[in-house]
Amino acid sequence: MKYIDRCIEQNFHEYLKPNKVTILLGARRVGKTELLKRQLTTINEKYLFLNGEDTETLAVLNNRSVENYKRLLGETKLLIIDEAQVIPMIGKILKLMVDSIEGLKIVATGSSVFDLENELGEPLTGRDIELRIFPLAQMELGKVENLIETRGKLEERLVLGSYPELQQYSGWNDKVKYIQKLVNSYLLRDILAFEKLKKPDKIVKLLRLIAFQIGQEVSLPELGTQLGLDKNTVERYLDLLSKVFVIYKVDAFSRNPRKEISKSSRWYFLDNGIRNALVANFNPLELRDDQGQLWENYLVSERIKYQNYSNRFANNYFWRTYNKQEVDWVEERNGLIYGYEFKWSPNKVKGAPSSWKSLYPNAEFITIHPNNYLDFIT
Repeated sequence: MKYIDRCIEQNFHEYLKPNKVTILLGARRVGKTELLKRQLTTINEKYLFLNGEDTETLAVLNNRSVENYKRLLGETKLLIIDEAQVIPMIGKILKLMVDSIEGLKIVATGSSVFDLENELGEPLTGRDIELRIFPLAQMELGKVENLIETRGKLEERLVLGSYPELQQYSGWNDKVKYIQKLVNSYLLRDILAFEKLKKPDKIVKLLRLIAFQIGQEVSLPELGTQLGLDKNTVERYLDLLSKVFVIYKVDAFSRNPRKEISKSSRWYFLDNGIRNALVANFNPLELRDDQGQLWENYLVSERIKYQNYSNRFANNYFWRTYNKQEVDWVEERNGLIYGYEFKWSPNKVKGAPSSWKSLYPNAEFITIHPNNYLDFIT
């Protein structure tokens, strides 16, 4: 399988600083380990590579003493810990290391932010640099394919997504099998193991309900009724799912609560293939009735990648009024407002809703469709 350069590799060496922890976060199988191994071939210094899922690693790190860690590292000043989120008290371990061993640089990867955020948030304040990696972005795929190839593969990516290992399969059925295995064997492992959930099937059912509501406001009480759970439990499960990079929350944009929806949320999947695996539908686009949902989810996921990799800081929202006028995607950046409408058919392109133009006359408004979508995501 040909390796595709990842966007965060460009300045990766600059993130490795003495007495700092570089945290590389992303879902399982998005390429964190491969990225690190590739980067290590270009680093001209001795390093120690540990796997957090290895029992020997756990045993050694569990002895939280400076002398133990100094013996472990010797003269090594670069420590790599893969899958760090499974190591108990990882935040305090890393804090002790970077505070006590002069010149030590640490890279820790995690497939969830459960422990990495909870454990690292306070202990490593001011000592960590956080990077995020996603399934392959069009920004990255564009480096190895021309415009004709990109447009030719668009429909496939709307259905199968963009996980790196898909590149090694040529047949549609083989790709589908990989995604199904990815969901069942890898992606949900962190979620279902977390807090030893008593009803893990509820998580899967919740994801399926979300999958059918792409582009729609999600009602927590309604989800709870369908799942037999209370609202707070549903909210906690959604939070967990966002922390393992399965779904992404978008809140409503409102400057005029009397006219605009202000307390609703929408949820999107960070990969279309994962969404389609959950609803068990890998039919080609011409046989589907959810083309608009797939298009909207794809554009949102790619835009999130683009924002992260380009350091394009923005607050993301959707917008809808009580009389049901809406804008699919709203960005607030640098004090300005930008509205975007997503249309799979270029023939359905239309102007901004009248209420949007009235309430936000200075806001830019663009319809994104297959003829111009690359300008939005690359």
